[in-house]
Amino acid sequence: MIAPATVRLTAGQALVRWMAAQHSEVDGAILPFFGGVWAIFGHGNVAGLGEALAGAPDTLPVFRAHSEQGMAHAAIAYAKAHRRERAMACTSSIGPGATNMVTAAAVAHLNRLPVLFLPGDVFASRRPDPVLQQLEDFGDATVSANDCFRPVSRLFDRITRPEQLIDALPRAMAVLTDAAACGPVTLALCQDVQAEAFDYPEHLFRTRIWHRRRPAPDAGELARLVAAIREARAPLIVGGGGVLYSRAEAALAAFAAATGIPVAETQAGKGALPWDHPQALGGIGVTGTDPANGAARGADLVIGIGTRLQDFTTGSRTLFAPGARLCQVNIALHDAAKHDAIPVLADARVVIEALTAALDGWHVPAAWRSTYLGEVAAWNRALDAATAPDAAMPSDAQVVGAVLAAADPDAVVVCAAGGLPGELHKLWRTRRAGGYHAEYGLSCMGYEIAGGLGVRMAMPDREVIVMVGDGSYMMLNAELATSVALGLPLIVVLVDNRGFGCIDRLQRATAGRAFNNTLEAPVIDFVAHARSLGALAEAVPDVGALGAAMARARAAGRSSVLVIRADPARVTHIGGHWWDVAVAEVSRQPEVQAARSAYDRARDGQGA
Repeated sequence: MIAPATVRLTAGQALVRWMAAQHSEVDGAILPFFGGVWAIFGHGNVAGLGEALAGAPDTLPVFRAHSEQGMAHAAIAYAKAHRRERAMACTSSIGPGATNMVTAAAVAHLNRLPVLFLPGDVFASRRPDPVLQQLEDFGDATVSANDCFRPVSRLFDRITRPEQLIDALPRAMAVLTDAAACGPVTLALCQDVQAEAFDYPEHLFRTRIWHRRRPAPDAGELARLVAAIREARAPLIVGGGGVLYSRAEAALAAFAAATGIPVAETQAGKGALPWDHPQALGGIGVTGTDPANGAARGADLVIGIGTRLQDFTTGSRTLFAPGARLCQVNIALHDAAKHDAIPVLADARVVIEALTAALDGWHVPAAWRSTYLGEVAAWNRALDAATAPDAAMPSDAQVVGAVLAAADPDAVVVCAAGGLPGELHKLWRTRRAGGYHAEYGLSCMGYEIAGGLGVRMAMPDREVIVMVGDGSYMMLNAELATSVALGLPLIVVLVDNRGFGCIDRLQRATAGRAFNNTLEAPVIDFVAHARSLGALAEAVPDVGALGAAMARARAAGRSSVLVIRADPARVTHIGGHWWDVAVAEVSRQPEVQAARSAYDRARDGQGA
């Protein structure tokens, strides 16, 4: 028997060579699966993995960021923009560098997005134990700071010997490319092991092409869904992020047009249909439109496709009509079985194409179609009125309207937390799939600019508009400098309402008073700050001037920050739905007592 050919490499070198050999099929083209590695070097990765990355600049690009959380957000956005068909890796030092990435790992986990986290770890040999930045657990000597990644990783492994990579790397890739299990993978790399050599089999580094798996539905499950649709008087589709991850938007558009079934969209699924598609109702739920929420209340069959049905989508289980049937089409059993739904466990596009064939010639009742078409027409008039400028300090909605009017038709808008995602979900008119990018699984403040950078890396030919509030901007803005350094321009619209305006409104509504959310002083000079990071910046006096400012930013070829003041008290009174935020059961404040009574009445409508 001939022994397999081997090559002697350090564990770090083997990891880098293996990553460069992984490829993915994207629309018939073969592309590297890993678009690059984000790296902030420090104690624990600079001498091992850092040496290996420095030796492979032509096969695996390396990017340097200004914060570990920021670079991980960029990697997450890159994977989302690529519909999970490509990804990035992130490496850090063993202590705060590693734990800085844990928040981002939670973002990737909740949004089912592939990222390979490669934090440095302690010495496997324990020769210099404890080392700099090592976390010491008095009761468990095997614990390190990287154990924080366990609950927010789909797969966690600690590499304590170089030969463990032979088994660990294929398992990691299987998770990163699996439609159901997809999410972050953490390989904690003991720093001494990174530098240790081993005779690796050469076949480990062969070029590997990973293909999207599209499981077909069980025949019985599909037949039950077809029968439910045929029996329905008023069916509704709720499109989630799984529609886009499956690249099923064209199939969904065709199916909706053929059957007349209206489509509402979650934050992750927004843009699956263009806003002016005849069956498009817009966003659903707490941040949804009146047509979508009205259809949800009137539907006798709700078909979730690729959605995890979180509380914003379901209005904390009060949005769908009592007695309405629910079907969940999902690649993951965990999601398909939620809320006692009729499950269809399969790829979204495969199911939609099968439904199109099975329901050929079937159409929703005329009465249902006329109901939602009338509501859409009324909504569009209300939307235009809500976003029209006036002489007062603008609302978030008016800023959104002005940005939309000035945006390139092919633009991608990026948002994450605060009041802006609520307004954008209702009001932004997405023209093309991929044009709306919201991180609303974890609703992570600080994602916006770093996420915009990741989107721009994935979509270099599309205009990227980041809409961010001043509170979120202050949490994480350093990757603005990274975008300048990389020559990847962003248009950042910074809406300044002097504090955490969204949560302040929620606090007033539930606790009866404002407390610790608004910023009275100092007034921050965001223009000067953005310029100090290398970006262009200007203060925009009103929404009427936003169009010209965006044109200047577009022509500049460098990241630009447009700062505009907004009134935190002005909110859009169209759309939306109740959300379960527990109110104090006992309070001396009359406002809280009234809020609790309203809360109890609303909670009576919740499902089990």
